[in-house]
Formats: sequence, structure tokens, C-alpha cells
Amino acid sequence: MNALGKLMTPSRVLVLGFAMVILFGALLLTLPLATHDGRGLSFLNALFTATSAVCVTGLVVVDTATTFTGFGQVVIMLMIQVGGLGFMTFATMFAFILRKRITFKERLLLQEALNHVSVEGIVRLFRSVIQISFAIEAIGALILTMRWSFDFGFSKALYYGIFHSVSAFNNAGFDLFGNFSSLTGYVGDPIVNITIMLLIICGGLGFIVLADLLGNKGRTIKLHTKIVVQVSAILILVGAVIIFVIEFANPKTLGPLPLGTKILAAFFQSVSPRTAGFNTLNIAGMHETSLLSMIGLMFVGASPGSAGGGIKTTTFIAIILSVLSTYRSQPHVVLKGRTLPKDVIQKAWAITTSAAFLIFIVISILSLTERVDLLTVLFEVTSAFGTVGLSMGMTPVLSEIGKMAIILTMFIGRVGPLTLAFVLSQKRHNGADHIKYPDERIMIG
Repeated sequence: MNALGKLMTPSRVLVLGFAMVILFGALLLTLPLATHDGRGLSFLNALFTATSAVCVTGLVVVDTATTFTGFGQVVIMLMIQVGGLGFMTFATMFAFILRKRITFKERLLLQEALNHVSVEGIVRLFRSVIQISFAIEAIGALILTMRWSFDFGFSKALYYGIFHSVSAFNNAGFDLFGNFSSLTGYVGDPIVNITIMLLIICGGLGFIVLADLLGNKGRTIKLHTKIVVQVSAILILVGAVIIFVIEFANPKTLGPLPLGTKILAAFFQSVSPRTAGFNTLNIAGMHETSLLSMIGLMFVGASPGSAGGGIKTTTFIAIILSVLSTYRSQPHVVLKGRTLPKDVIQKAWAITTSAAFLIFIVISILSLTERVDLLTVLFEVTSAFGTVGLSMGMTPVLSEIGKMAIILTMFIGRVGPLTLAFVLSQKRHNGADHIKYPDERIMIG
């Protein structure tokens, strides 16, 4: 038992936990009552859908609204909620309800799940995460319900409001409007657009940042929070400007829309790649430059400790600052009057390199198995890794090998970078750690 306990590190427990939730959800989706045809999904399609939901991605091989019954849709929504907040967060919530004591090992698991720097204050942070998350989702659901009650009647509007609020806040991108249409029918609706955008942004900022902003009570805001908010705002603004300019006259996207709707749609389509997956424009009809900019946004993704994927905003800024410090021959990487530790920069490069290598491998596989152009493959794979869910139409027609490759990419995108960062931060003590070998230079560049 002791040997097993040593093997089951927090990282491994979380990876195994996500896998078990995915498997259980997939089995539920294979049940006859989960689909309208009464036959359930095939196991591979169910596994794909469950992985997409738990990893809060939103890529789908079957249309959510027309394929699944109410039971199947609720199963998907619950998987999104568990996947977004983390299964360990839910396990701890039930422990609180049952008035059980949170052990030190469980605190370590929470620390890993929430990507917190230490165990200190982790239970207090957990409480804030639960309260803030459910409060934001409730507000979003209320606004969407009020808006959609004019279109569907109260009961359906309430159901739609709850489902899409959970999907948006957890950056999942699943929708119930049918025929893979997402929110294209509401491209000019300011209430739906702004509400969904705010839910996506809040979910993508990270639970630690939300707790710092909403529970600050006069304390100084952390440097991490400031950087996350600033980088997120810059990426959204730059993305919106690029999409607005490039797509302005495109008859397949912004071209036919009035000016105000063009601006709204450009901002929405810049926010969504920050790992949400909703779209109000025809993604396949966008110019290649716009698609490349969205691929960049998807690769960066959301922020640490959030429901979103990607390499994360703080990793991105650490890489940029590291490159600039090299250009300037500066010995240290400095951010707002603070020196970033060497291990932080090393982890940022390790995460980015690992992500790029993973995407390259999966693209290589899919370019052999799927009959689509390279840009479409790049877009779809980056969307899967960033747990975004935006698609150019390739996912529903994937081969079995392609589905398995995307399933693995979504899973690694959700747990990989987080787990890698945690593993790299652990100091391994052995004799070789204390040996300093002689220096010798090799030629670089």
C-alpha cells in the first residue's frame, strides 16, 4: 500500500480521475435513452463526446441538439461542469456537504487541481471557487433565460439558459441550437453575445484571479492577476481588430452585416478562441489570415487554474519576455519590476515546446488519415489541444484513427500542460543533482 501511495502522486490521481469521469460519461452516452434514435452512440463516438465535454473542448462528431435526448444533454452538461471545475473540486464539495475533514493528501490534490502555488489557504480558495463559479453561472443563466423566454417560452428558455451558461463559463462551447450552427442565429443580438462573452472571459481568467478580484477587500491585487487581466485584454483586442479588418468585406462572414454587428461579431470571434468554442460567424468561410490569427489565440488559450486550455497567457508572456531579454543581452527576465525565477522561464519553454511538438505529431497523423487541406488540420488540432472546440467542419467526418488522435489531443490539452508544470516544479533529490559538470559551449543559431 505504501508503494502504491508513493506511485499515486497528485498529478497521477488527477489524470486518472479525469480518465474515469470520461469513461463513465461515455458509457452513459451509449445507453439507448441518451439518443433520440433509441440506440445510443457507438462507443468511439461516445468516448469522443465525453472527452470533449470533460475536457471542456466542444468539438463534436454528432450534433448535440438533434442527436441527444434531454438525458444525454444533461449528462453532457454535468460532464462539462465536473471537467471545468475539476473532479477533485467536486469531490471536496461533497466532502464539505457530508461534513468530512479535508486531509492533507486531499489538500495536495486540490492544490494541483487549482494550480495553486502552495497548500496554505487552499480550502479557503476552494470555497471561493465554488461560490464565485456558481454565482457567475447563475447570473448568466438568469440573463439568458430572460432573453430566450421571448423566443422559446419560459421552460425551454430556462433549460437553454442553464446549459449555455455552464457551457460558456466552463469554456466548453457545446450548444443546443442544432445542425452544428452554434450561435450564428444570434450574431447581432447584443444580450446573448455580451453575456456569453463575459461568461467565457470570467471562466478563462482562472479561479485564482477571480478570487483575487472579487474577494480582494482592499488588499493589493497580485502581480499574477494584473498580468492575466492585461494580457487577456490585449489578446482579445488585437484579435478583434484583425478579424474586423480582414473580414470586413467578406461576403461569407462580416460583409453583409451592419457596422455595429460587425464590431460585435469581431469581438465575439476573438473572445471565443480563448478556449470557448462558440461561434457567431461561419468559421469555414473566413479568410486564411483570420484563421491563422485564431489559431494563435487558441494556442495561447486561457489562463492558469481556469477551465480553459492552451499554453496559458502567463506562459505566453514569460516566453515573450525571455526572448526580449535575450535580444537585449539582459541576464534576467524582468516583469513589472520583478525578476521571474529561472525555473519559471524553463517551465514556460518546456510547456510551449511540448505543446508545439504534440500538435506537430497529431497534424502529421491526420494529414495521412484525413482528406482535408493542411490549414484545416492545423486549425482542428490546435482547437483540440487548446480545448477550444471551434471547427472548420472536419471533426464530424473524422476517420476512426482521426477521432482517436483528437481524443488524445483533447485529453492532453486539458491535463497535460497543467500536470507537466506541476511535475517540473517538484525537486527530485538524488546524487546527480549536486554534481556540477565542467562548462563547454556549443554553437547556437
